[in-house]
Amino acid sequence: MKFIFLIQQIDVNEKIKNAPDSGYLIGVWIGNILPFAIIVGAAYWMYYRAKKRQNE
Repeated sequence: MKFIFLIQQIDVNEKIKNAPDSGYLIGVWIGNILPFAIIVGAAYWMYYRAKKRQNE
């Protein structure tokens, strides 16, 4: 498992430094924020469903 984790690590600063234009920078930023936003959204959705089920 550690091996896969080490392979998947990406140096964001290196990507930003070698970015061809500002559009690429925006894409890197969105790519870093999107997984976190999806996890937070899923957690909120599960919390909302559990709370709704508890109140019934």
